[in-house]
Amino acid sequence: MAQAPSSGITDRIRLGMVGGGNDAFIGAVHRIASRIDDQYQLLAGALSSTPEKSRQSGEALGLPRIYDDFKQMAIREARLKNGVEAVSIVTPNHMHYPVAREFLKRGIHVICDKPLTSTLGDAKKLVKAAESSSALFVLTHNYTGYPMVRQAREMIHAGDIGAIRIVQVEYPQDWLTEAQDFKQAEWRTDPNRSGLGGSTGDIGTHAFNLACFITGLEVESLAADLQAFVPGRQVDDNAHVMLRFKGGAKGMLWSSQVAPGNENALRIRIYGDKGGLEWAQEDPNYLWFTPLGEPKRLITRNGAGAGAGAGRMSRIPPGHPEGYLEGFANIYTEAAQAILARREGKKATNEVIFPTVYDGLKGVQFVSACVRSSNRNSAWVNIEH
Repeated sequence: MAQAPSSGITDRIRLGMVGGGNDAFIGAVHRIASRIDDQYQLLAGALSSTPEKSRQSGEALGLPRIYDDFKQMAIREARLKNGVEAVSIVTPNHMHYPVAREFLKRGIHVICDKPLTSTLGDAKKLVKAAESSSALFVLTHNYTGYPMVRQAREMIHAGDIGAIRIVQVEYPQDWLTEAQDFKQAEWRTDPNRSGLGGSTGDIGTHAFNLACFITGLEVESLAADLQAFVPGRQVDDNAHVMLRFKGGAKGMLWSSQVAPGNENALRIRIYGDKGGLEWAQEDPNYLWFTPLGEPKRLITRNGAGAGAGAGRMSRIPPGHPEGYLEGFANIYTEAAQAILARREGKKATNEVIFPTVYDGLKGVQFVSACVRSSNRNSAWVNIEH
């Protein structure tokens, strides 16, 4: 079960949040995720760039300490005897670096929504800030926390499908098929806040991260064709990307937010010389495994054939759906185990896995390479490592 050992409420990690005010979708998701395994207690927040809205949001959540801005929060919390030990950053992308920097330099652990930053320059600076800090940096690529994703990863590492040849991953949505002016759409289509990547940054980074996490492979180069189909849109809303992995495997990645009929249709198919695996986020409890020359086999979450890695990410018996919120919660609980170990002067066990600042850097490098390639008429470009 994905739960850190606890001896009671006093063991909870003292958590703060930056961003995630009343009308912010992802902030509520992070708050739910932090509570599922009862490992955190939310005590402080700077929940909006507008002080009045921050106070209103904090009061609605019953927070003991509410701040007008994140820097004020970082300074004071670091001085308090029982100030926050960790902070969730759930702001638009362009604020990830300045917020994380303030908390990291004061030794406060950071749990940050993806992508890492809006620019490659900020991503590199954030890596340096994390490396020079005593605090942990956790990136919430939540799909890495799904049980059957861990199952696929273990099977590949065990050699069940042999040497990987082909990786096909896609993440289509339809919610930006037409121009939208509400908050979640507004900042995601503004390059000054989202970064140069639209669909590539928002969901393409999820697909890219998932492909690398499951296979253990690293993308060496890519050729991307990016489009902004909606008139006047300044960032891509559709991307087709060919991938070359180190070691010889080939891949294709499609991300789109203008594909009617698709909600959050993240899917991955991986083929080796001994078999193949298929997983779909909208049907997350099932993993299809096809050994070469044999019928397809269905492996279910906590069912026959599921391994220890998948079981560690599960909470309930097979047949009951687990998915998006639990995936986020698994990242939070893995982070909690690492933070509690750090609190006690120990190292977390080898089983504890969560995306780090380096995974975030790779995601921003992916977006940057996609934009460079598309601007060069889809020429092949190397991904900076």
